Amino acid sequence: MARKRNNGTERARQVLAQEAARIIVDHGIRDYRVAKQKAAERLGVSSRGSLPGNAEIEAAVVDHLQIFGGESHADLLRLMRTAALSAMELLGDFSPRLVGPVLIGTADDNSAVNLHLFADSAEMIAMEIGDMGIQFRPYERRLKSRRGQVELYPGFEFSHCNETIQATVFPIDGIRQAPMSPIDGKPMKRVDRESVQALLEHK
Repeated sequence: MARKRNNGTERARQVLAQEAARIIVDHGIRDYRVAKQKAAERLGVSSRGSLPGNAEIEAAVVDHLQIFGGESHADLLRLMRTAALSAMELLGDFSPRLVGPVLIGTADDNSAVNLHLFADSAEMIAMEIGDMGIQFRPYERRLKSRRGQVELYPGFEFSHCNETIQATVFPIDGIRQAPMSPIDGKPMKRVDRESVQALLEHK
């Protein structure tokens, strides 16, 4: 009996994750918690134990885009990953790593290509980008470290290959430990140029 109940709970979590994914994709909601609440209201689910985690919702978003996005979404990802690879080659001196929706596969038309760069100072990267004749906009990003502390990191936003690139700058030794993902609280997945190239070849 308990097994049947567990199966039912698991099924409810899956259905709710799928509905939250649909809301995220169809309505452009970025906040997984809000999407989860809207999905729970729509499905009449109130038990906290039945609510899926953010990682489950993210996986459901990937599935939803693969099923319903079809070739158009695959083409979008391919273009964004190609732009990412090109930008990573431009900024190769700063050990670029791709992170975020373009890597995971949840990117849409409004997503930026997110890169992590590593340097002694953000000014070095600003000079490098400026020397290439690329116009950029500085920004600051709040990210949580492994110790649970929220820290501010400088970054630069610019256009490249018709995509918005957001390059966040970390100290040199920051390459050893990625900040925590706002999705699941685990270290962000980061990949180098070779891995992005492999993704493109795989697709």
